Amino acid sequence: MLLAEEIYILDDKKIVLRSAKLDEAQMLIDYLKTVTGETRFLMSEPDEIQYTRKEEEQFIDKHNKANDALLILAFVDGEYAGNCSFESKAGSRRSRHRAGIGIALFQKYTGFGLGRLMLNRLLTEIKNLEFEQAELTVAGSNKRAYHLYESLGFKECGRIPNANKYDDGTYDEDILMVLQF
Repeated sequence: MLLAEEIYILDDKKIVLRSAKLDEAQMLIDYLKTVTGETRFLMSEPDEIQYTRKEEEQFIDKHNKANDALLILAFVDGEYAGNCSFESKAGSRRSRHRAGIGIALFQKYTGFGLGRLMLNRLLTEIKNLEFEQAELTVAGSNKRAYHLYESLGFKECGRIPNANKYDDGTYDEDILMVLQF
């Protein structure tokens, strides 16, 4: 799906939300390498991000052409701040009512409502496509994100102990959350 450029004002900052462009593939790869190094709450370590520009272009193109997926980029006062996305969980008719979502922001753009704005916009599209539920996973120690998701109506539906093992030998659980429409 494509999201045409939308402009918002949040905390006296100009926010632009829109779909990704193919020529932004390298920017998105560099972003992933940075944000995974800024927090322990994301999917991997920075050195594990090995996407090629071509692979990232294919990811962008797939989301832009899909009728059951969306990638939204956020810009704050003209600077790239992060993104959120959803994809259908459909592997069969039994799961096509489910949408899986993800979000990540550069740390300097957290704490003023941008994540909430982005998720609300994403959830609107998920509802418009008549998905029956949205699902996400949050690291157990990511209390801020957990409370954000809870405030948007997500409910905890399970925990996976020791789901994340960090390079320093410590662990964190994954919390599975669902929002039913």
